[in-house]
Amino acid sequence: MTSSLGWFGAVAAFLALAVAGIRSPDPLSVRAAYLSMDTTAWAVIVPLCIATLVTGLVQSLGTLWGLVRHYWVIAKLVLTVPASAILLLRMRPISYLADVASTRVLAAGDERQVRIQLIANAGAALFVLLVTTVLSIYKPRGLTPYGQRTLRAERIAPETLR
Repeated sequence: MTSSLGWFGAVAAFLALAVAGIRSPDPLSVRAAYLSMDTTAWAVIVPLCIATLVTGLVQSLGTLWGLVRHYWVIAKLVLTVPASAILLLRMRPISYLADVASTRVLAAGDERQVRIQLIANAGAALFVLLVTTVLSIYKPRGLTPYGQRTLRAERIAPETLR
């Protein structure tokens, strides 16, 4: 949970930088925002994304929650895996804007579509990460058919040992 909340916080900071990058009238602030976004993405967001996937898999496989026993675990996996893939695919525009910002001053209309795309992507990522966090905290009930069979087998097994 710590890595996913860290991922959430890093994406929130990234979103704040993206908004500052598109709204600031100061060219130095714009440059700083896009350079910081690139560093934040590569040094914080990507590692936390990978840590979230790894720790989520380890916890689900190593605990009674299981990977496919509960619908909420499956929902988190279905949200986290594509979010991670999309993040890795969206690293190129982030690095591109950082490269542009490092070589020249960005005017208000320069690379506007890419800049707006980064804001939209970060907003969507925050929503997905919020949903996964809510699922982690509230753990809605509901066993999958596999989870129901496993639970029945666990209840029957001790009786057959007598």
